[in-house]
Amino acid sequence: MQSREIRMTKIAFIGLGNMGGGMCANLVKAGHTVAAFDLNAEAVNAVAAKGARAAASVADAVKDADVVVSMLPAGKHVLGVYFGPDGVSSHAKRGTLLIDCSTIAVTDAREAHVQADLSGLIMVDAPVSGGVAAADAGTLTFMVGGTAKAFGKAEQVLKDMGKNIFHAGGSGNGQAAKIANNMLLGISMIGTCEAFNLAEKLGLDAETFYKISSVSSGQCWSMTSYCPAPGPVPTSPANRDYKPGFAVAMMLKDLRLAADAARAVRAEIRLGEHAESIYQSLSDKGQDGLDFSGVMKDVKGEIPRP
Repeated sequence: MQSREIRMTKIAFIGLGNMGGGMCANLVKAGHTVAAFDLNAEAVNAVAAKGARAAASVADAVKDADVVVSMLPAGKHVLGVYFGPDGVSSHAKRGTLLIDCSTIAVTDAREAHVQADLSGLIMVDAPVSGGVAAADAGTLTFMVGGTAKAFGKAEQVLKDMGKNIFHAGGSGNGQAAKIANNMLLGISMIGTCEAFNLAEKLGLDAETFYKISSVSSGQCWSMTSYCPAPGPVPTSPANRDYKPGFAVAMMLKDLRLAADAARAVRAEIRLGEHAESIYQSLSDKGQDGLDFSGVMKDVKGEIPRP
């Protein structure tokens, strides 16, 4: 095991969904003492079977914790769990490090930092990239916002869940990096789908087009790591009938966050707005649970309106 500045850290993990469960399990595997809480008892039982302690409440999870890690759906949940009645701030000891890995609005993240400081707590926003497979494998990318001192305290814990750890700057900058990155991902996935569809209609099969474009100027992550056409990349959701992965609903959430942030700073994101409208159309057709690369099915006209 690699050397670490902190051994056997007491960690509370809150939010054990598709991403959080794997992240929590990796902290246990790294040797930390982890108390886990989620409203879903089955999710708690799953990580308890891997060595975490099943906590009965937020208060129970954080009472002795040195570090609190969270993976929650939205900003209102983050602010509520940490600073609402009977939340983390009511029960954690002063100086506890808070690591929120949720993807939320930049404004909500910065408000959480302010509230943490007022409560005598230390906080970083540390949203992730990589999806469920990387969460399970411990190879996530973390984009971290907060002071250099807070980042230094969080870095080793994050390394036990991820492969690439970046300090993006001050409070909220982790979220800024995440939403800008995912806006780019949504745009590039749509373009990749359209390119494969055009190639097919012009008589070029997906495998041949992949071999050419993946080493040419059109190359991008959406093609080489997550190809939306069945065949060329065996591990991509396209070969599992677009089972997520990273669902349409999650991409749409991130594109909305990007649009809100862009309006706040008057940044032009014409392609980002168009990508949002395309994923909104998929959602309107009842495809929230489809992998976001399943926009390929829509491009090919394979998704009827409900």
